[in-house]
Amino acid sequence: MSVVGVIGELLMTAGVLVFLFVAWQLWIGDEIYSAQRTAQAAEQSEEWQAEFEASRPPAPEPDASSEPAAVEPPDMPKPGDAEWFANMHIPRFGADYNYPIAGGVTRANTLDPIGIGHYNDAVMPGQLGNFALAAHRTTYGKPFNRIADLRLNDAIVVESPSGWYTYRFRTLEYVTPDEVDVLSEVPQHPELPADGRYITLTSCSPMFSLAERIVAYGVFESYTPREAGPPAALTEGAA
Repeated sequence: MSVVGVIGELLMTAGVLVFLFVAWQLWIGDEIYSAQRTAQAAEQSEEWQAEFEASRPPAPEPDASSEPAAVEPPDMPKPGDAEWFANMHIPRFGADYNYPIAGGVTRANTLDPIGIGHYNDAVMPGQLGNFALAAHRTTYGKPFNRIADLRLNDAIVVESPSGWYTYRFRTLEYVTPDEVDVLSEVPQHPELPADGRYITLTSCSPMFSLAERIVAYGVFESYTPREAGPPAALTEGAA
């Protein structure tokens, strides 16, 4: 075999290896990452529930004459970098959609190995201001892969050890990477003081590109303590 032939064979082999790596990174491996993350989050949800049941005080007799009162959401401490503190459920994305949320938004510490990251300067769930998060749309489990499929009033539920914080989706927009006003206490209005409780989900757009950011906004609806059981929002609008 000639030298040219050997080089050609090596190039073909290298091409096949590159293709297999891309296929693994974008499809096969991604599905494995996604399954691992959702399984870990589901296990954590079960652990939180078991811990609550183990320490649960006797339930008072229900009063049928009164309607349940709205519960003020408790304050959560800020997490450390890569510290897992909550799970996210979005019924629109399926009944098994359940991803970990951890402190920080660096790829190395949070987005790649864990899933959804919390911006360090953002408020915690249920607090006055903007609970702002980031995650991948492609690779490493792609938690926000279907962010563009959200519809008006879709539930975005954040589960913590103490209970569930329910937000309702409002709108999407596309911005350039330097438009950080989306993370303000009042999204896009840094000059205003916080006058509500918001959630902001950010990811890259278009897929496989860093040219823009896709941003989903929602507003806080309610907090459901664990003793009241999972909120009805968890079973809404599953696709």
